[in-house]
Amino acid sequence: LARPGGNITGLSFDVGPELNGKRLELLKEAVPGLSRVTLLVDPKAERASSMNELQAAAQALGVTLQRVEAGAAEDFDNAFSAIIHGRPDGLILVGSPLYSFHRARIAEFAAKNRLPSMYGLRGFVDAGGLMSYGPSLIDLFVRAATYVDKILKGAKPGNLPVEQPTKFELVINLKAAKALDLTIPQSVLLRADEVIQ
Repeated sequence: LARPGGNITGLSFDVGPELNGKRLELLKEAVPGLSRVTLLVDPKAERASSMNELQAAAQALGVTLQRVEAGAAEDFDNAFSAIIHGRPDGLILVGSPLYSFHRARIAEFAAKNRLPSMYGLRGFVDAGGLMSYGPSLIDLFVRAATYVDKILKGAKPGNLPVEQPTKFELVINLKAAKALDLTIPQSVLLRADEVIQ
């Protein structure tokens, strides 16, 4: 990432696996009785380190994880049935571009089935999901402009490092919480970067 070479550079919103553990921790704080969480996983986008981090966090928090896979849009109906059958207390998505494209469908499923949900991108919360914790895409877009400026001034893209996110945001949808009859603890609300009313 420090010297990508060629004509490649930019900013990545793919961050280390530790964020998944943090997402589980925040969901547990928001839903204190949480004991079973389903992970919706795209097997094509899965990283072993993310799953290891989630397992470690789950063990520390006393939470049982259930895994359901969906690697294509046509897998969602079966995945949703499996999630309902597992009777979880909450849902976490393990990042996938596929899921971002279908965020409204996933958020609607979670709301309809009264599943407190945690996502990696705020777009899911804007679509009706409960909570997200992840990189600020707006910050990445602003930082991308500096790269465009440097390249237009003559810098070679391959000499510019690919940068990782530096700003992360916790977004909570209180309308979704109310629909779930869930009161988000003040300790979680105070840490939120944005609370959607």
